[in-house]
Amino acid sequence: MMATQDKVLLMHRVEETLKPRMFANLLEEATAEINETLDDFDVKYTSTGASDGTDDMLRTYIEAKRTEDRSEKTLVRYQYLIERFMAFAKVKTRDVTTYHVRDYFIKEQERGVSDNTIEGIRGVLNAYFGWLEHEKMIERNPVFNIAPLHVQKVVREEFSDTDIEKMKRCCKDIRDMAIIHFLLSTGCRISEVVALNRDDIDFHECECTVLGKGKKERIVYIDSVAHMILREYFESRRDSSPALFVGRYGKRIDAGGIRAMLKRIEKKSGVKDVHPHRFRRTMITKLLNRGMPIQEVAVVAGHDKLDTTMQYYASNNKKIKNSYQRYTT
Repeated sequence: MMATQDKVLLMHRVEETLKPRMFANLLEEATAEINETLDDFDVKYTSTGASDGTDDMLRTYIEAKRTEDRSEKTLVRYQYLIERFMAFAKVKTRDVTTYHVRDYFIKEQERGVSDNTIEGIRGVLNAYFGWLEHEKMIERNPVFNIAPLHVQKVVREEFSDTDIEKMKRCCKDIRDMAIIHFLLSTGCRISEVVALNRDDIDFHECECTVLGKGKKERIVYIDSVAHMILREYFESRRDSSPALFVGRYGKRIDAGGIRAMLKRIEKKSGVKDVHPHRFRRTMITKLLNRGMPIQEVAVVAGHDKLDTTMQYYASNNKKIKNSYQRYTT
């Protein structure tokens, strides 16, 4: 089978190539299908980087980030974006200037890449060249004087009770229902869900242990409805896979498979923007609305910094309005 890292890198390149040419919903469906197809192939990644020391610098940087417990998916993304920029610049790493970076961003905009994506690339390049400067491998960070792009902040809404009921009615089987209830109940990230095994679920305590970002473990909790649906799903399984959720042929389902399933439910139910993170947002917002202390919400969500949880609180206009009315009337 294809090495996980090679597959992630290839899929990242596919997504970056297709992104300017496809609507978001079609892109997710296409990449999910490609993901499943690639399971039958063995692919070896060959670096296209220059031989002027760029590879050594990048390799050293990636290894340094790996010691900081960055996920392999994140490291693959860093490597891809940096190598892609260097292939465009066509100069030695020490000779990269601000003009190369600005020209690259202009070309990406002309290609149809969104400002949000370009700002993400700017952050990766700034971190990389900033690290090289700090380690005295280059004289100056060429990204330092490029200001962050002003991107439009989109207020992302949680699912309403009606949305949830519509989605549940459009589940084709007990597995789909179990995934939806698990996402709503635990607020797990999609990467956490696909890594879980059946024996990670403690039905007696109604909880399970997940391995989150930075390989940090935390406890998430399962409500009574999710508890019941999961038991029914387990009883319906005839496969021997240890995976919490399985896809075709009883194999562990991957993130692309879950996204494709959610897109089918979106199309059938009429609910807009059905994606994994929105279930997480719904769980976090519900806990905040019901008065759970934000510090405890951060623990359940697996946020290292309270500022991350505060972003959900700040965008929670309903709670802010209710608080305002309570204190002003």
